[in-house]
Amino acid sequence: MSSISRLPLFALLALLMGMATAAKAEVRPYSAAFHGSDMAVTGGTQYVRVGGKGPAVLLLHGFGDTGDMWQPLAERLVKDHTVIIPDLRGMGLSSHPEGGYEKAAQARDLISLLDALKVDKVQLVTHDIGNMVGYALIAQFPDRVTKWVVMDAPLPGLGTWDKQLLNPRVWHFNFRGPDVERLVAGRERILLDRFYNELSANPAGIDEATREHYAALYARPGAIHNATSGQFGAFAQDAKDNQALFAKGGKLKLPVLAIGGDHSYGASMKTEVEAVATNVEGAVITDSGHWIMEEQTDQAVPVIEAFLRK
Repeated sequence: MSSISRLPLFALLALLMGMATAAKAEVRPYSAAFHGSDMAVTGGTQYVRVGGKGPAVLLLHGFGDTGDMWQPLAERLVKDHTVIIPDLRGMGLSSHPEGGYEKAAQARDLISLLDALKVDKVQLVTHDIGNMVGYALIAQFPDRVTKWVVMDAPLPGLGTWDKQLLNPRVWHFNFRGPDVERLVAGRERILLDRFYNELSANPAGIDEATREHYAALYARPGAIHNATSGQFGAFAQDAKDNQALFAKGGKLKLPVLAIGGDHSYGASMKTEVEAVATNVEGAVITDSGHWIMEEQTDQAVPVIEAFLRK
């Protein structure tokens, strides 16, 4: 039986609807329904976009993106949800503190942001490093998250993480340090192109404007340092923290939708998440690599939205 045929009916219908339209990778500005501000976190500030009213949804991006990646989904949800989209620590328009990149610490900062916004419970949608922060958030504060959509990346120290570390495609996990930063300075676009080209189903699916947009953000002072020595550099500690959290709390009980691109994690994303959660559904986005929201926006958004509204 194919991965698609095993999808729940709501996700299958949304997926088929998305297949009928072309993907759009263009980065668009958020509408007037959203406002952005710098909010205080440990040792710095985090840039957070907030819009709408109603049940809250928290959207967490990964490396190679910022909170801008979620604009197509956020504009759909803002009609009847409170939508919260931060730039992760040291990324995008957030400040650049030297420490605090352990995912458990970032999760605690997010809880402080939710408290400041007077938001009790959220649905959570995450991609890439956002998955890692998301797991740490749920494992530490299970009563604050009601559903989780997790997209196309593993969790440090859990599931097949150790096997993933042997994959030459993730050599970038150890690509850091002062000399690396000297090599990359002024060449941020070249570094990002490597990710967009090698980890996509079709590099042309990530257009020139998108690449230039993120290259400019990752060229900001401190951005590459915080991504490599900060976010990537914390993975070893994240693995230890996650193992301790899992040993203490066991598998997550909330409903989870695990999404993989068919040229990336595919159906194995569901298996990956089943190592840490008991109530997992799966969805596969066709003609997509790792960059699901950029490569196949019109497939991804209906699948995510259907799960959140279920």
